[in-house]
Amino acid sequence: MAKQVIEGCLTALVTPFKGGRVDFDALARLVDWQIENGVDGIVSVGTTGESATLDVEEHVAVIAATVKAARGRVPVVAGAGGNATSEALALTKASEDAGADALLHVTPYYNRPSQEGLFRHFEAIARATKLPVILYNVPSRTACDLLTDTVARLADLDNVIGIKDATGNLVRGGELIAKVGDRLTVLSGDDGTAFPLYALGGRGVISVVSNIAPREMAEMWDAAKAGDWERAKKQHYKLRVLDQLLFAEPSPAPTKAALALLGRCSTDVRLPLVAATPRLVEELRVEMHAQGML
Repeated sequence: MAKQVIEGCLTALVTPFKGGRVDFDALARLVDWQIENGVDGIVSVGTTGESATLDVEEHVAVIAATVKAARGRVPVVAGAGGNATSEALALTKASEDAGADALLHVTPYYNRPSQEGLFRHFEAIARATKLPVILYNVPSRTACDLLTDTVARLADLDNVIGIKDATGNLVRGGELIAKVGDRLTVLSGDDGTAFPLYALGGRGVISVVSNIAPREMAEMWDAAKAGDWERAKKQHYKLRVLDQLLFAEPSPAPTKAALALLGRCSTDVRLPLVAATPRLVEELRVEMHAQGML
């Protein structure tokens, strides 16, 4: 049985806040704007969606609201990870009930499981759901690295359909594609290396930059998929500085600052994150003006 394919530019959408609460009106408008500008999917309550500071009720409510706003136009991938397998299983069930089209499961953080522990964790999740599962490897945040041989074992599971590779390491990305690219969709989890990963055979990106530049990030993928590498490269270099600025301070504070400049949501983030500094906000303003965004 062929695996379901989710590819292209998927936006790792921010969760907008207002007065300390989730701003569901702003969320719905963001979803519409993203889809109208050509993105191929929405990732709800991933890292950029501040999953670490949402309680479970909020987490599930944001997924449900995103599904409602998307109205089936693009797939909604729910961030459902946890560092206890029992918690990840509970979020998986809740994401199913909320109407998600697929799941994004990060490697368990802080407790640093072995490769066998990682395999069993993801195997338990895959066997507990009928939804497609995208693995998520981001060692810089989790202190845990999902090695390629373990990914290859997990690729044998029917509903494990892809992996978000956020190592930013093109040697690792190329190794993944060489070993499992015929069985899994390898998605970049790092905007700055998305274009070169496409050249290696990557089939999309889960993007932070597309929060601000959805059309440009979507066009980069569309061009690469069509074999128009010059056009794709042009978009890569056009977005280079913006990408750097959005990660100059802890994410997603810079992204929310940029969205606030666009009038699309507030700058609010939850502690221990703090809003972007005035200096970075001004740098964003200058770059976004130069790009014709303001």
